[in-house]
Amino acid sequence: MANEEGAVSLNNIDHFVVLMLENRSFDCMLGKLYPAAADFDGLTGTESNPNPPGPPVTVWNAPPNTSKDTMTIPDPDPGELWTDINFQIYGTANVPSPSPPQPPLPPMSGFVENYLAQAATAPGTYGPKSIMHYFVPTQVPVISTLAKQFAVSDRWFAAAPCQTWPNRFFVHAATAGGRQNNEPYGLLDATTIFNRFELAGNPNWKIYYGDIAQAHALSELLTLASHFHPYKAFLQDAQAGTLPTYSFIEPQYFGGLFTLPNDQHPPHDVTLGEQLIASTYNALRAGPKWTKTLLVIIYDEHGGCYDHAPPPLAKPPSPVATAPFNFDRYGVRIPAVLISPYIAQGTKLRPTGNVPYDHTSVIATLRKRFPALGGPLTDRDASAPTFDNALTLAAPTNVGPPKVQVVQPVHPTPLDLAAAQAMPVNDMQRALVHLAASLPSTAGADFQAAAKSRLLQLRAAAAQPLVPAMGTLDVGSAAAFVRKKRDDFFSGLHQP
Repeated sequence: MANEEGAVSLNNIDHFVVLMLENRSFDCMLGKLYPAAADFDGLTGTESNPNPPGPPVTVWNAPPNTSKDTMTIPDPDPGELWTDINFQIYGTANVPSPSPPQPPLPPMSGFVENYLAQAATAPGTYGPKSIMHYFVPTQVPVISTLAKQFAVSDRWFAAAPCQTWPNRFFVHAATAGGRQNNEPYGLLDATTIFNRFELAGNPNWKIYYGDIAQAHALSELLTLASHFHPYKAFLQDAQAGTLPTYSFIEPQYFGGLFTLPNDQHPPHDVTLGEQLIASTYNALRAGPKWTKTLLVIIYDEHGGCYDHAPPPLAKPPSPVATAPFNFDRYGVRIPAVLISPYIAQGTKLRPTGNVPYDHTSVIATLRKRFPALGGPLTDRDASAPTFDNALTLAAPTNVGPPKVQVVQPVHPTPLDLAAAQAMPVNDMQRALVHLAASLPSTAGADFQAAAKSRLLQLRAAAAQPLVPAMGTLDVGSAAAFVRKKRDDFFSGLHQP
């Protein structure tokens, strides 16, 4: 019955909004949302990881406050390369290829050891407890309130045990093109769900960004930049009732002269991401299209943060195998919250079959709602479960709270801002600098011609670095470079 009701309710959803944040595991953010039980695979509080040669390290929670020291755990940033993630999952770097058959499931035993190993190549003090930390609902009240008011899924895994870029590629294109890490930084040639909207005669989609959109790294979107808009435009569209059919929101990865990053990438302050979630929900809730909207809050990958749930095997996106990894395993479990007036309060969402949700479930659900989008993009989204089974109410009666907010908003001081700008870039920020360098300047030129010309250049020089080695480039310099290249790119769109 739930499936039938979900299918009916799905047809009542005209506006899909996906907010994808950065680098947090399910256990880190929502492991204590409910008591661990058969219907909620949360933390019992006894989970641990080896810490050779010392005693095991058990999961823990800092004093339940929202101080900066607490809300930036783990600090420094954990490892998130493909090799790091394999070690975190298996407790060894020697993972066979193709992936070992299951059972047995991997032990999730290498988080502490891998975190400590980062000290060999990165500055900072790596304490073994940091990586095993989790937040409680009073520390992350926005996502926790929405998860309890609507639906939380404890069966949503990152698309692959890889870094940010491959996982973000999967949510747009159902493939990473064989890439395990952010690097190499060249654009990915792959058909996206946005291109399917264009081909279906429904070019009513937008990507909203904080400072720059990682989605620019998809070559098929380079000439479609008129669909990219700053986050403030999302707030305006929600208020005016002019939301597109599909909205994808990216956070601030750098911050600016007066703001800090709100992507929740460790060690960025989690409360700032809470404020972004609240802003997004509040705008939709107050807008005239609320009862026709489904908001999905997910994270690209776990970012090295501990999770106890072993990732199962996955369907590779292509029958043509890629090496050294064939994308035949999911990544670590990530937080997933679904929000709509058609979702019953307190829903604990799981797929109807044995295949878990992953990022390509977004694509599969959009294709189910809009058949004109066509068949699967790859074998991965062909096998992905849709999440319309969350929509069990016959009418949009669970309208939710009129407004949600953090308990203690973050108001950065000039010293906070200066310190953040002086930090060395993390891997994601470094990758975005390379991405910005690939964008053409369209000032004084025909935008389409300039974009197509640049795309041909990039394809011809795919193996060449886009910018010189950056060393310890600081966030402030990187952010200024990214803003300048982004604005130069968009300038041709705004010429009279």
